[in-house]
Amino acid sequence: MSAGGAGGEAKGGYPPQTIMALGIVGGLAGIYLGNFMPPAYSFFGGLGAICATVWGADAVRRVASYGLGTGVPSIGMLALGMGILASLFGLSIGGVAGPIVAFVVAAIIGGVIGALANKVIGMGIPIMEQAMVEIAGAGTLVILGLSVVIAGSFDFALVVQNVVANGYIALIFIIGGMGILHPFNASLGPDEKQDRTLMLAVEKGAIALIIAGFASSLHEGLMAAGLNMFVGIVIWYFAFSKHYALIKRDAYAVVGTGLLPSSEELQ
Repeated sequence: MSAGGAGGEAKGGYPPQTIMALGIVGGLAGIYLGNFMPPAYSFFGGLGAICATVWGADAVRRVASYGLGTGVPSIGMLALGMGILASLFGLSIGGVAGPIVAFVVAAIIGGVIGALANKVIGMGIPIMEQAMVEIAGAGTLVILGLSVVIAGSFDFALVVQNVVANGYIALIFIIGGMGILHPFNASLGPDEKQDRTLMLAVEKGAIALIIAGFASSLHEGLMAAGLNMFVGIVIWYFAFSKHYALIKRDAYAVVGTGLLPSSEELQ
């Protein structure tokens, strides 16, 4: 991550504590529901991942507003990197409490990395330690939620077999990281608004659910995969429509550009 230009505390109508509660409670609830309910309801894991994605995107928004610059994409990838480590460790030793253990471990890792960033690297961002704890926790819940969608369970052996060994963990890494980093990266600037940024996070989380739902067809059957994808598509359509409405609300004008001119017309 690199320090960017001058910035300051991000403003918004939804307080961080409210969004944090949504991410933690909604994320864990979705993960546990997806694990204990029949395979056809593994989409609950995706709903938990969407809640965690919104929380992670808001945490990125708050820390990046201080001027991270090119660090905005990097911090999203870092979130999922910490999430993979914490998830696999927590599931391997935690049993039924595995997601909670993973979440706690992620918070510890995030706190250490945040302290190193401020105290050793000298980034000097007031909320870096807290933000890294939040981002690590959110990334872990995203990893776990999407893993439940694909594997139908957070059982360590099933996750390793159906998510890690076949390479789907790389897919989760990319789509989960994009959901956390992209909303602020796409919306940053003086006209950035919290509700518009977070609605984009919902939309990206829904795309992640759709993709994970498609991947689940190999292990859960076409009916469960179809339901996973259907739920994701419904949420995506709502979030995309709402995000577009917020764009029109905030933009000076929304116009069609038409086709690009040909090279002959430019001469």
